[in-house]
Amino acid sequence: MQMDKHMQLLSKKVANNERLTKEDGLYLYECNDLISIGKLARDVKQKKTGRNVFFNVNRHINLTNICVSKCEFCAFGKDKDEEGAYLMSVEEAFNFGAEVVENGITEFHVVSAMHPDMPFNYYVDVIKRLHQAYPNIHMQAFTAVEIHHFSKITGLSIRDVLLQLKDAGLGSIPGGGAEIFNDDIRKQICPKKAMSNDWLEVHKTAHELGIKSNCTMLFGHIESFEDRINHLIKLRELQDEAPGFQSFIPLPFLPDNTGLTHIKRTTAIDDVKTIAISRLMLDNIEHVKAFWVMLSVPIAQLCLEFGADDIDGTVHEERIMHAAGATTDKGISKDNIIRLIKEAGYLPTERDTLYNVLRTY
Repeated sequence: MQMDKHMQLLSKKVANNERLTKEDGLYLYECNDLISIGKLARDVKQKKTGRNVFFNVNRHINLTNICVSKCEFCAFGKDKDEEGAYLMSVEEAFNFGAEVVENGITEFHVVSAMHPDMPFNYYVDVIKRLHQAYPNIHMQAFTAVEIHHFSKITGLSIRDVLLQLKDAGLGSIPGGGAEIFNDDIRKQICPKKAMSNDWLEVHKTAHELGIKSNCTMLFGHIESFEDRINHLIKLRELQDEAPGFQSFIPLPFLPDNTGLTHIKRTTAIDDVKTIAISRLMLDNIEHVKAFWVMLSVPIAQLCLEFGADDIDGTVHEERIMHAAGATTDKGISKDNIIRLIKEAGYLPTERDTLYNVLRTY
């Protein structure tokens, strides 16, 4: 397929490292030339990280599913007296993490719900307990909406919440809770949660304190393509202002068991195109991650040809996405991750949470 004039212009911009505009991003979403879009994104990935595709060996710990937010898109949150509701004690959370330490994990990934009663000290104690026992395992914990919740229940500033968590052993924060940066939409799908500027302020403060973070976008629900591009541009602007984002992770909406079950799951075309457009728009964020848990392993492999350079980790028992109908395994072995990256023709590169290379395979 021959490139049209706009695609030729974009190709020159990408080759010259020129920043793409909002109009460029919208054009890419409307364009059906998927092969050319993929090639542009792959070229950018190649310039940034060569043939490497990153993964880590980690353990997800979801402390509770009892949540005051009960977002429309979420199938994980429950009321206290609802069947299936659970809350780990500090010791239970520790034991859950400790049971896989022998597998060579390098990261505890702790994300949870906004419990109505648990005090901030509970969360600090979880981090402290794990960090004191395993100081060499990185603690990536608590989304910006959780940190915003901690600020509300304590009256502490975002900065002081982050400082207390950092003192307890927090190393970085994940990117969850960003959903889509359009507050009219947020008021429909997650009205009790932090709004767009709250999320951005938490990450800006974290970066100013030297705490690295990731960033995400939930796509495929009631947002428009313009909302997606606006979201990417807000992330890009924050990265210009206060650098600290390590990786961007586009997350397809999984509708099963949510309040939005009438919406169909995103298509593979939308998934890979969104990965590619993210890679092209976010020129100042080093890594784009294809999160296999939500995308499925085959589509995550395909995303490596569309600009993704990271496939996330072994995960070991993910619960939040699976409540919403993720049909992937709840964890994957290190050998399997290495195999699927090699199958796609790339160099499996084990990293720690901060993207220090541990080994290539």
